Amino acid sequence: MDREALITASFELAAEKAGDLTPLVYDRLFREHPEMEALFWRDKNHQVKGEMLSQVAVAILDFVGPRRYASQLIRTEVINHAGYDVPPEVFRLFFGVVRDTMKAVCGGDWTADIDAAWTSTLTDLDAYATPNSTAD
Repeated sequence: MDREALITASFELAAEKAGDLTPLVYDRLFREHPEMEALFWRDKNHQVKGEMLSQVAVAILDFVGPRRYASQLIRTEVINHAGYDVPPEVFRLFFGVVRDTMKAVCGGDWTADIDAAWTSTLTDLDAYATPNSTAD
């Protein structure tokens, strides 16, 4: 399978095993970066978190697929999130938090091929999520 198929399959597998990944992803994010939790004080019903995770998933799938918009979206969102006091390095790490959460959910069904696809994807995403990067 190619990278796009492996990343897509990993999202499908994680969704089958855990359903809504939102609470799991944000629990991990807040455990690893507790300073981020205060930024979500208004999100009592988790709609903002759910929408953000949904956008991240769609962006990742576009990034590993047709790349119609993901590259520019990521660059733009790094700047937008800085306005919410999210440091660029934490913004970049969120993609890894998503991967790590999905890997934990999938357990033994997370294959070496899926892991390799995510590793290369995270490396590529990092270039776009780094301010002043010249990645294209």
